[in-house]
Amino acid sequence: MVLLIDINILLDYLLKREPFYNDAKEIINFCGEDNINGYIALHTITTLWYILRKVPDEQRRLTLKSVCDIFEITGTTHDEVINAIENSNFKDFEDCIQTKCAKTAKADYIITRNPNDFSLSEISVLTPQEAIKLLNTIK
Repeated sequence: MVLLIDINILLDYLLKREPFYNDAKEIINFCGEDNINGYIALHTITTLWYILRKVPDEQRRLTLKSVCDIFEITGTTHDEVINAIENSNFKDFEDCIQTKCAKTAKADYIITRNPNDFSLSEISVLTPQEAIKLLNTIK
């Protein structure tokens, strides 16, 4: 199974944001298993770099390296970015790009705490709780 993990899940885990931390940790643990291929969008890693800028440089680099050890990085094409820019139906440009990256990764699902933001997604969307329930059935 291929999953694209939205940045909010990674932030919940890395920043230990409650009450979301345990679900985020479980999703990330699943992505470390052999039968789950976890992906993040390229812009997720650059955004994490920026958000973690107050963390000491060496720790920030180690954190992002560990993220890259678990997740594959996926991007999208120039044409898909233009399509996202022109897609006025998608309210959040970043979420539209997440969808394009999920499509590139051939993801089965996007995992996010904000499923309503992905109502126009070409890829099915699950909340962390829905994903955990599904992933436990295929374990």
